[in-house]
Amino acid sequence: MVSAWLVSHIPAGLLLVLLIVVIAGGAVALQVLVRRRFPVLRREDHNDVTKFTYGVIGFVYAFFIGFVVSAMWSQIGAADGKARAEGSAAVQMARDASVFAPADADRIRASLLTYEQAAIDEWSNAIHGSSAAADSALADLYSTYRQIRPADDVQKSVLTTSVVNLDKISQARTERIVQARTDTGPPWPLWAVIFLTSAMVLGTVIIYGVEHPMMHYPMVAIVGTLVATNLFLVLQLSHPFLGGIAVSPEPLREVVAVLSGERG
Repeated sequence: MVSAWLVSHIPAGLLLVLLIVVIAGGAVALQVLVRRRFPVLRREDHNDVTKFTYGVIGFVYAFFIGFVVSAMWSQIGAADGKARAEGSAAVQMARDASVFAPADADRIRASLLTYEQAAIDEWSNAIHGSSAAADSALADLYSTYRQIRPADDVQKSVLTTSVVNLDKISQARTERIVQARTDTGPPWPLWAVIFLTSAMVLGTVIIYGVEHPMMHYPMVAIVGTLVATNLFLVLQLSHPFLGGIAVSPEPLREVVAVLSGERG
């Protein structure tokens, strides 16, 4: 989809600048055309109506955008919490491996390291579904734990805990992939409302009666910049695992760092 391509292929800073140039610049260009074609709008006769209309539209626009951004940000916060829990469970598994026999511990760490690296590689592509490498690595990790034969009660307890943590990791990965594929931002009716209210906000500013153009142009440019910034924020929040403010795989990298340090 278009929003996913934009946030994954264009750096966040450049995307913001492009939106500002297109929206604010387009609004100013439209304002120039309107002032030339309809010189009567330069007068202040209609400003009382325009002020009232702008106040109503601006309030609805601000409330709606705030609601959308808040809802989408909460989704990213929830995904970030799950990623941290996933990383914590894997770190615990890596540390608990030392309880087992050296050969078993080495196999656990090697399998866990392979899986975490595959999960990191899969992270930004989760919107397309699970990767074969991560699927295989997870299956191998389960197989490694099934092959362990605990020698005492301590190993039995740790094995049980580790398998529970492994199930948590598997579940967290499944939820991450499902969320990446389904949380794609507002549905088209909400996008339609966002674009419509944005256009209405810009439209009321463009037709506002200001005699001197050098005072009118900056006003339109400022409102256009605010609209572009809001659209940028909605785009970035539309995909929890893509873009400049996406959920980071840093908890999984921490697991790799722990395992690499132990293996080193």
